[in-house]
Amino acid sequence: MDNYEPTILIIDDDIDLVEVLRITLENENYKVIDAQTGLRGYNLAQTMNPSLIILDVMMGTIDEGFHTAYQIRANPETKDTPIIMLTAVVQQTGFKFSKDDDEAFLPVDEFIEKPVNPKKLIDTVRKLLVPVK
Repeated sequence: MDNYEPTILIIDDDIDLVEVLRITLENENYKVIDAQTGLRGYNLAQTMNPSLIILDVMMGTIDEGFHTAYQIRANPETKDTPIIMLTAVVQQTGFKFSKDDDEAFLPVDEFIEKPVNPKKLIDTVRKLLVPVK
């Protein structure tokens, strides 16, 4: 178990951002896999069993990330996988999401705004991947 290498699935259609996130995460010894659509990401989540998922809100549609998050949570195999949602919605609309929003249940563990601050990303990943004793 000492060689445990957490796998992080990035679901985002912005290849440049995926590569920046990959470099940041691999420098911290995380294994990274990626998908550019919600459907492909959902399928990878089922087959690869990642330790954590980083998911963009807006991909093919303005809310594809939310639909993907609901699908992941609805599946017994992946329902407990931590999800970090990336969003540029604040920049584009001024609307700020919160995982504790009483208005609507958003099935994610944390939100990180774009552009992504690498230190905040790593701190959030570490917090969500605290080993269970």
